[in-house]
Amino acid sequence: MLEDLKANNRRWAAGKLSVDPGFFKRLEGQQSPEYLWIGCSDSRVPANEIVDLDPGELFVHRNVANLAPPQDANYLSVLQFAVDVLKVKHIMVVGHYGCGGVAAAVDGQRRGLVDHWLHPIREVYAAHRDELEALDEGRARTDRLCELNVIQQVKNVASDVFVQDAWARGQSLCVHGWVYSISNGLITDLNVAVADQVGLDALKA
Repeated sequence: MLEDLKANNRRWAAGKLSVDPGFFKRLEGQQSPEYLWIGCSDSRVPANEIVDLDPGELFVHRNVANLAPPQDANYLSVLQFAVDVLKVKHIMVVGHYGCGGVAAAVDGQRRGLVDHWLHPIREVYAAHRDELEALDEGRARTDRLCELNVIQQVKNVASDVFVQDAWARGQSLCVHGWVYSISNGLITDLNVAVADQVGLDALKA
């Protein structure tokens, strides 16, 4: 099976070179993406493909259920590098409908360590319990929780000191909340873009 993957790699590289002989030489230079994608680890959600960007054009961080927890050193390291070094202009927090991590957070089953990771989603559920429980139990409720989770993670990202400091020094930086649909391949913009402290305060209100 791994031989198949290596063969796929060789075909992919050859295909890139046949279209653009200088493609990999350019990639050897410093990357300069304008975008940071914070998304879910789900294998059906390939960040670059969804927005049709080549390698080098999108800086990507993925984890279970697209969380941006302020205590996670991995996420924070990616965020700081993207903001302070790469000077990205846009950060997209991207969830997806039918997210297994979001569903697992609230289905009552115990799974071990991942339950601790998913705890912030249970907090989102508790904060929006009335709205969520007014929906039919199942896909409609879970999909709305996916959206609410993205909105909360946008707040987390925009509240972080690295983003706050970037705004303070006049750096152009906007945080967006999107949800991807595996069923049709389309992104839904949740219209929660935050480009400054005023926007963050309005989102928190």
